[in-house]
Amino acid sequence: MNQRTPAVVLAVIVLLLAAACGASGTGTEKPANTEPRNGSGRAAPSMAGEHDPGAAGRRDTTVDQISTFALDVDTASYGYAKRLLKEGRLPEPDRIRAEEFVNSFRQDYRDPEGDGFSVHMDGARMPGNGTALLRVGLRTRQAQQRARRPANLAFVVDVSGSMGAPGRLDLVREALHQLIGQLGPGDQISIVAFSDEAEVVLPMTPATSRDELDAAVERLAVRASTNLEAGLTAGYAEAARTFRAVATNRVILLSDGLANEGDTSWQGILDRVEESAGRQITLLCVGVGRDYGDRLMEQLADNGDGAAVYIGSADDARKVFVEQLAANLDLRARDAKAQVVFNPSTVESYHLVGYENRQIAAEDFRDDTRDGGEVGPGHSVTALYEVRLREGTSGQLATTTVRWQDPDTRDPGEVSRSLEAADLAASLWRETSPRLQVDVVAAAFAEYLRTGEPLAGVEAKELAEHATRLAASTEDAEVAELAGLVTRASSLR
Repeated sequence: MNQRTPAVVLAVIVLLLAAACGASGTGTEKPANTEPRNGSGRAAPSMAGEHDPGAAGRRDTTVDQISTFALDVDTASYGYAKRLLKEGRLPEPDRIRAEEFVNSFRQDYRDPEGDGFSVHMDGARMPGNGTALLRVGLRTRQAQQRARRPANLAFVVDVSGSMGAPGRLDLVREALHQLIGQLGPGDQISIVAFSDEAEVVLPMTPATSRDELDAAVERLAVRASTNLEAGLTAGYAEAARTFRAVATNRVILLSDGLANEGDTSWQGILDRVEESAGRQITLLCVGVGRDYGDRLMEQLADNGDGAAVYIGSADDARKVFVEQLAANLDLRARDAKAQVVFNPSTVESYHLVGYENRQIAAEDFRDDTRDGGEVGPGHSVTALYEVRLREGTSGQLATTTVRWQDPDTRDPGEVSRSLEAADLAASLWRETSPRLQVDVVAAAFAEYLRTGEPLAGVEAKELAEHATRLAASTEDAEVAELAGLVTRASSLR
């Protein structure tokens, strides 16, 4: 016998076993996302306009049955789109991120019993073509303001010339005054201002010294150009100098994100932010301004183990720094990731709505050195899937698992939940919870602005009608505002 024959036979057996494992959903299949990644496992930064609206694509479950993504609590995309629409302008399609539209709205998920996550799955069949919409909802336990850990906050405030326009530095001052009024005896604040260079306006000061803090805020004044690199470097240095292991150590950047001096290359700034995040100093990016560097601020938040929000009004500032203070300052989970495994015998294909730049390889799900998302107390994260069902489907559709690390010990935790075909409602608009319907309207609105295409057959002309009905049934002013935005967008097209 040829001596090479046993080796060839063995190789064939190995390949067959590998294929069988892939079909069984063990996580060894080809990653769903082939986007270039940097060394931490997060998506490499992408420039405005780079995303193809259909890039996420529809996945065939016979080839790719696992969807894995980092959790994301950003809402800046919706906040900025809201401002532009109110001014009579359509937002640029590449600035629309559907998950940030959905995550801007209140959800109906229960709190978990411990410090991890609750997992919620529901959905509805759509008429006509064998499709369904599935919702995956994740939530951390809410914390009372008095129960959160103390905070070391280094504010990095953009005072460049562009911040002199109405609704920028004046709004930042208002936001800071509101925040100062909410802080407790264990909290500390420092303020760094930057234009062409950075200046420590106030070193780390106890939050009980409110007169001193408010006076420092009032000293913030517009100067020259924007050296974002210098501002972040000084802010992180101040946070590191006063680091407390028992506290939440966070840099809060308030800027229009339009860097024009210093290291303005994205990768240079992102690398500095990522290095500081590795030392447990997280970042909150607060965007302001009619002209706004959305993509840079989003990538800073992702690399800085934080979140990106946008404030366009005093009401927005109150929501971020008063109503959601504990969620935006404290942490419940680090490097949180979700993985949805679809059953190929019941689901023919699926499409994750949004999360284009948060998708990660399936094999990285349980690799705790790979970056995920940071989630605070009381945060809800929602993902919608458009799925095509096999004819006569019954049985399990999908299983969702969320994995995270304890923010202090880095110990990993996991929890899972499954959804059966019998759990799907027969009608989205008549038999599901109002909050699921709001999520669908928000996601469909985002897709309408981004691609002009309907989501799961939900046409743009239906959106305002559904939003108006849901605003009445939920008595939610934010849903009423969404209805107005849908109407405004339709008139601008």
